[in-house]
Amino acid sequence: MKQNLPILLSLLALPAFAEGTRELDSHEHGVGELNIAMEGKTIAMELHAPGADIVGFEYAATSDEDRAAIENAVATLAKPLDLFSFPDAAKCTVTRASAELEAEEDHDEHAKHDDHDDHDDHAEHDDHSDHDDHEDHAKHDDHDDHGDHDDHAEEASHTEFHAEYVLNCDNPDAISKIDFAYFEAFPNALELEVQIVSSAGAKAFEVERDAPTLDLRGMF
Repeated sequence: MKQNLPILLSLLALPAFAEGTRELDSHEHGVGELNIAMEGKTIAMELHAPGADIVGFEYAATSDEDRAAIENAVATLAKPLDLFSFPDAAKCTVTRASAELEAEEDHDEHAKHDDHDDHDDHAEHDDHSDHDDHEDHAKHDDHDDHGDHDDHAEEASHTEFHAEYVLNCDNPDAISKIDFAYFEAFPNALELEVQIVSSAGAKAFEVERDAPTLDLRGMF
């Protein structure tokens, strides 16, 4: 029986696999992450890529042009075999594909914002007890609030595209490579950190724009 995507991708967290991979940089522009897990004829893939890599910006879409760029990108990301090409002999077909744009660290930033509000309320209460410090307190609040607001807005603007795929390959033994047309589709993308786990073991690779083919002989 074929396993579903979450179960397959959970294999990527196995200690044996983690030991062979380096820690990825958090949201590094130009660098995305592609996780691949295989069992039998089923291949599960999960892609994470900074918004800047895919559409050239990370701010919230404000114009029709921005929204169209995002819609086009999502449509392109939903066609995995156009981005990650397996040998024809493997006879791979897509059984499930999804893609979306999502904001990073929404919950963390919300918590930080709440903590900041509590701190300001407390500071305001303390400073009002001393009238001589009221002017300094006002200046301090104006400065801090402005800086924190800018930092919060900048951090909240970070977005990434997330896609998940499930493929069925009738002849998985023929998977000797993957060609990354992904770099042609997205000119701002420079590198993908690829993590693969299969019955043959677990490995990590770096696939770059200048060398967009991943040699998988002996991996599957």
